[in-house]
Amino acid sequence: MGLQSKNKVNAAFSMSSMTDIIFLLLIFFMLTSSFITPSGLEVNLPSSETSDIAMQEVTVSVTKDLRFAVNDKVVSRENVKAELTSLLADKKGQVVLHIDKDVPVEYLVEIGGIAAGLEANVSIATKPY
Repeated sequence: MGLQSKNKVNAAFSMSSMTDIIFLLLIFFMLTSSFITPSGLEVNLPSSETSDIAMQEVTVSVTKDLRFAVNDKVVSRENVKAELTSLLADKKGQVVLHIDKDVPVEYLVEIGGIAAGLEANVSIATKPY
């Protein structure tokens, strides 16, 4: 009497379903991650109810100790206009201002005026409540 099973159990483990799950998780985390690029200087942004994300072509950062940076390059207050002029030459760009909430408004108005004079769209970076 030969009582043997016709169906043999395969002990090999298939990794294809595991890799599918890993790729789906990878795609999920890539799509839900934040698209905000951090500025070069540490800035404590003010809060607002709505915080729209703008494509950042040029960023200007001002810290509470009045250090200025244009696209992560630390510059003096007098050189901000020259730096913005060279970056926005012959095109209308987007300038995002990363201004610390403790900085006086006159610096915000000054840099916003420089960017507006260069025909750039100006927006202020904030963090949501």
